[in-house]
Amino acid sequence: QVQLVESGGGLVQAGGSLRLSCAASGRTFSSYYMGWFRQAPGKEREFVAAISWHGGSTYYADSVKGRFTISRDNAKNTEYLQMNSLKREDTAVYYCAADPVGGAIAAQKAYYYWGQGTQVTVSS
Repeated sequence: QVQLVESGGGLVQAGGSLRLSCAASGRTFSSYYMGWFRQAPGKEREFVAAISWHGGSTYYADSVKGRFTISRDNAKNTEYLQMNSLKREDTAVYYCAADPVGGAIAAQKAYYYWGQGTQVTVSS
């Protein structure tokens, strides 16, 4: 069992930056691929980014590539999502998730554990 708690969301102007954190407790954090997903109002939840067990591989949705950076600190049992050059369309609830296999990293069904989400609102 893994418990995930996101933090760092908030209100930011377009062009600004935020850093989200996801603190994990429970079983060994480094045993999981970690991901970020988001859900905008009226839309389905979508993949944002993922990172391999020790951070050697990262993956991004095309919509955030070059603007967002995923990272992790296994010593602190924490993953991060640095979001720069934010746009209004980045407004969503952001969720972190843990995947014990590391196969279909963009598929929600691959992730066993989910956080409760943190709201990110980008204003113009």
